[in-house]
Amino acid sequence: MNEHYKLDEMDRIILSELINDARKPYLEIARECGVSGAAIHQRVKKLEEAGIIYGSSTLIKPSSLGYTICAFMFLNLTENNKYREVINALEDVHEIVECHFITGRSSILIKLYCRDNAHLMDVVLNTIQKIPYIQSSETMVSLDEPLKRQIWVHKDHQ
Repeated sequence: MNEHYKLDEMDRIILSELINDARKPYLEIARECGVSGAAIHQRVKKLEEAGIIYGSSTLIKPSSLGYTICAFMFLNLTENNKYREVINALEDVHEIVECHFITGRSSILIKLYCRDNAHLMDVVLNTIQKIPYIQSSETMVSLDEPLKRQIWVHKDHQ
């Protein structure tokens, strides 16, 4: 990322609009900014080149596909220098949607989605805890997700 890139008000509007709807046509954003669609296209390209925007994706609601359990697991490793091997094994567990190497008592924090408690128990006991170098784990089930958002610099937090 270009650390010297300074966001201006138009960049903030563009980011806000794209965060809320990544499919929003550039022409609609251009109308809100009072510029041409080409100008918005150029700005988005500059934001991508600066590493501020690094892609777009379609978000899928896990429960709509039957994945009603969201859980977080703290993983403790027998040897922290085996981190890469553990991550490689975790990549094969399709229920895992996020993985973080963290500080504190545990080494790794993962987020996963399962169909139900039986599925979660199977993934924990028969897949994750059988990965070499995982010494122990702690699992927490999310009861609700009242806040979920993208981070970005608002004009009052520059």
